[in-house]
Amino acid sequence: MSDYIFIVSLIILLPATTVTMYNLITAPTVRRKNVSDEYIGKISVLIPARNEEKNIGDILELVCKQEYTDLEILVLDDHSTDKTSDIVSDFINKDKRVKLIEGEKLPNGWLGKNWACYQLSKAANGEYLLFIDADVKLVESSISSIVYFRKKFKDFAMLSVFPTQIYRSLGEKLLVPLMNWILLSFLPLRYVFTKKNKSFIAANGQLIFIERKSYNYIGGHEAVKNKVVEDMEIGRLIKCNGKKLVTAVGGDSIYCKMYDGFRSAYNGFSKNFFSGFNTSAFAFILMLSVIEIGFLLPISGFLFNVKFLGLILLIILNRTFVSFISGQNFLLNLVLHPIQMVLLFVVGINSVIKFKAGKIEWKGRKI
Repeated sequence: MSDYIFIVSLIILLPATTVTMYNLITAPTVRRKNVSDEYIGKISVLIPARNEEKNIGDILELVCKQEYTDLEILVLDDHSTDKTSDIVSDFINKDKRVKLIEGEKLPNGWLGKNWACYQLSKAANGEYLLFIDADVKLVESSISSIVYFRKKFKDFAMLSVFPTQIYRSLGEKLLVPLMNWILLSFLPLRYVFTKKNKSFIAANGQLIFIERKSYNYIGGHEAVKNKVVEDMEIGRLIKCNGKKLVTAVGGDSIYCKMYDGFRSAYNGFSKNFFSGFNTSAFAFILMLSVIEIGFLLPISGFLFNVKFLGLILLIILNRTFVSFISGQNFLLNLVLHPIQMVLLFVVGINSVIKFKAGKIEWKGRKI
């Protein structure tokens, strides 16, 4: 039995570690650049906000301080019950580029964020649309760095960024690093741009930068109005229509504080995890089981057979490479690895159950 586990684990770990090594060398990364003289036209910064009083002031302050100044900054207040609207109104008095849009009633057949982004796109005047979540953190050169990125990858229609994640509590440290770990262990990120194969898709709605003409061509958010993982679907439409998509990590330029504590992280990942893979429940659970065999069983196997040491070294390399690319603490990820792998399976099963039962909720709305 131990020989079987060893062989299966090796078959899983070798490709995963190879992918992470390739990503370490080639993964597109948005790095800080002093390129304030670069210009591509007006950019519409579009921020959907629903009960974001904790974040909206910070993101507006950061956007208003950007080195790239040809911006219009539109915030859609999606029926917030807190002080989101008041905070935005204060910024309007400070910077004339900031505008507040009161969200219309959610129509039948639409999901909340998709409807908010659709309304923002209709109000925007820029040649480029920058959809950004309120919990994203920028530096003053972030948009200039994106502009530089646009010129470096000359022919892409859409850029989506997985920000460097900020997490503080133990609960967040157990769950948040898993998002980038899955991405960077099983997808050669550069292939999203260089390969025409539609299976090489990854996108993150926390930050999407897209040509307006390409956005309109694929039907924008109206084309994905009822999709839970609308970011992935927009990326898929971009590639299916023969246009180029770049998926990058945030490096030292784009950050995000996604969750506050274990419960919000658990619910957040449960919302998107299963639906993001666009596959059957059986295939998804099988995938989770394979991951557990490769990344968890060798640790217990080492207690009985020293030959598992080689597999553990592969796990260490994998976690170290991903942590380095993502700006994470690799020692912490190594210590927490066994618990993270168990939680990955638990969250995955919970995601399937909630999705199939129609019980997924986010910000007070059923999805």
